Amino acid sequence: MKRLFIILILVFAVGCQKKYTRTPAEDQQPVDEQVREEVMTPAEEEIVEPVEIVEEESVEEERLSAEEKAAAVFKDVLFEYDKYDIRPDARVILDSVADFLNAEKSVNIVIEGHCDERGTNEYNLALGENRGKAAMKYLLARGIPSSRMLVITYGEEKPVCMGSNDSCWQSNRRAHFVITK
Repeated sequence: MKRLFIILILVFAVGCQKKYTRTPAEDQQPVDEQVREEVMTPAEEEIVEPVEIVEEESVEEERLSAEEKAAAVFKDVLFEYDKYDIRPDARVILDSVADFLNAEKSVNIVIEGHCDERGTNEYNLALGENRGKAAMKYLLARGIPSSRMLVITYGEEKPVCMGSNDSCWQSNRRAHFVITK
């Protein structure tokens, strides 16, 4: 009995659907013209202007260019052996970081202080912290609030170069920037 009732309801629902049939004149018109005729009056047709559709690729390019810009700006700041003074070449990098951060108020950074493998772990942790703080002080002087920056020291624990020579040691004595939102 239940099955018969369900079948009757389905037959009734299908039979009561509104049937739409197209006239032969509608079949010959393109779909765009049909929509325009149904929706617009002749006076409105004159006002219609083409709309430029923004492709997803252009939006993606803008996003990539911002990421590429950040990658170009946030370069490592290098230090001399056993020092945490800001070098003249590092000032240029820090100035561009400050300009970027002043333009992008929603971006926060972590400044990582790093050292080469020479020295004790405790000494390198302290030196790495001083390097991070030196970069932070420079950015503070350029108008970046301290609430947007965090200093972390890794000492000799995260080298960028694994060799034991002057060029590797130089690249490991650095302040590295990590962007956070």
